[in-house]
Amino acid sequence: RATRSPKMMENKVFLSFTFYSTILILKMYVVAIITGQVRLRKKAFANPEDALRNGGLQFCCEDPDVERCRRAHCNDMENIFPFLFLGAIYSLLDPSPAVARIHFLIFCVGRIIHTIAYLLRLRAPTRSMAYGVAQLPCFSMALQILLATTPYW
Repeated sequence: RATRSPKMMENKVFLSFTFYSTILILKMYVVAIITGQVRLRKKAFANPEDALRNGGLQFCCEDPDVERCRRAHCNDMENIFPFLFLGAIYSLLDPSPAVARIHFLIFCVGRIIHTIAYLLRLRAPTRSMAYGVAQLPCFSMALQILLATTPYW
């Protein structure tokens, strides 16, 4: 059982950030697993050694469904990694725990909806709207970080 230091328990914002960040990382793992499963189902492997192991070099090819999964995963990396940085620094600024939780929740839900829309091919503009909504808390956190650190540049 992991023990928590009293200092960590005092920072409710960081604990909230940690919770939502972990959900997002787990979501990224799920998308990676889905990508692998689609590769296996469609017999569309990126590497010759994988193709040889699963039927032959003719299966070293691209597939639109695999590429869709890969794009969803790449989009996660382009957006979740900056959130991890911004959220961690934002947590150090001593924001209101309720306001911070709203920031983290909106980003997390937006990214989950974005992934669902991507993988299930939901009608436009569902994916774009989810992307845009998820960006709002990131811009808010970035602005607050810049305002807090401007005196030190």
